[in-house]
Amino acid sequence: MPTAPASRRTFAVASLLALTFTGLSAAEDMSSFATGGYARGLHSTQLMHKIDANGDGMISREEWLNFQERIFTMLDKKKTGLVDAREFVSPGGGSVVSLATGGFARGLRTRDMMHKIDADADGTVSHDEFIAYQTKVFDMMDTSTTHKGLLGKSEFMFATGGATAR
Repeated sequence: MPTAPASRRTFAVASLLALTFTGLSAAEDMSSFATGGYARGLHSTQLMHKIDANGDGMISREEWLNFQERIFTMLDKKKTGLVDAREFVSPGGGSVVSLATGGFARGLRTRDMMHKIDADADGTVSHDEFIAYQTKVFDMMDTSTTHKGLLGKSEFMFATGGATAR
């Protein structure tokens, strides 16, 4: 039977390994959760400044969701609360580009991203599905222990699974 100090060391090593693999699985989760194009389009200083409504250099959950609400409104051209494939991927996405960036719009407006956001697989993205998905993206980026609920530049640019800034 191991002594108490050996048991504590074993527990400490096991805990460290669990935390390491949890971090890896979070990175892997983002890469399977979004497409590479979306993740790359998300990571730009220009987009961060567009989302940062109060200009404090941080993106709050409220700023993030307000931005996503505006994106959904632009996607929902028919104003039905549901975005079908034609609306989601239509090339006439100038309005989304004007609000966001070209890289973000191109990364978001793909069939692959639509399928990832379409949680019930009915071929449309509802407002609730879109906002729930974008809330998960925010939560994946929100890795700070000191500023929970706020994304600083490092979280916004790098915290979603290793995609690089542009």
